Amino acid sequence: MSRADPAHYLEHGESWYRSGNGYALTPGHKTKTGERYRIFDPSAAILRCFGCHSTGVLTLAADQTIVPAEMGVRCEGCHGPGAKHSSIKNPGRLTANQINELCGSCHRMPASAVDATDLRSPWNARHQPLMLAASSCFRKSAGRLSCLTCHSPHDPVEHKAAVYDAQCAKCHAAPRHMRPVAGRSCVECHMPAVRPQQNLKFANHRIAIYSPADPMVPIRARR
Repeated sequence: MSRADPAHYLEHGESWYRSGNGYALTPGHKTKTGERYRIFDPSAAILRCFGCHSTGVLTLAADQTIVPAEMGVRCEGCHGPGAKHSSIKNPGRLTANQINELCGSCHRMPASAVDATDLRSPWNARHQPLMLAASSCFRKSAGRLSCLTCHSPHDPVEHKAAVYDAQCAKCHAAPRHMRPVAGRSCVECHMPAVRPQQNLKFANHRIAIYSPADPMVPIRARR
């Protein structure tokens, strides 16, 4: 992201991907030219971009440059202003739906209602809170399953499947499989990897039973 001119910012059409050790199309882009965002646009799209990658109130400099209070996501991003310590938030006390909304403000809910209607779209795999809320595990958990069940907000992302399988086992202690699973992890089958674009891979958070041919639509949903 960079300042394009006095009235616009430019989201660059190419991003660096560690998996490919090089540049490729930015998620959602179809060309390398990038996308221009007007600073004073009613949709406030550019402000949401800055808001998810910084902490605190955004301000405008004299030349209309957007100035974050702090770069990066820090404690106050989830817990609220530290100066108001008496009213500091504890996300652990929120309901599962409230946690979904909090995390979904960045990790994230679809940008429009049109996106939200198509759970079959591979692109919606990157909208984890949306997909999680659509899963039977979430809806039938009586509020026990949330983003925080599997992801610690204070630790690096865990990459060991066994850690996530341990969370599944708390509700599914003795799962019955219709066919041999050959030691495969729960998440490998029930949260399959989706590749909406080259260099991108997301776990489908709509926990369900899938066929290898279609990692987006649960088998029962096809009946």
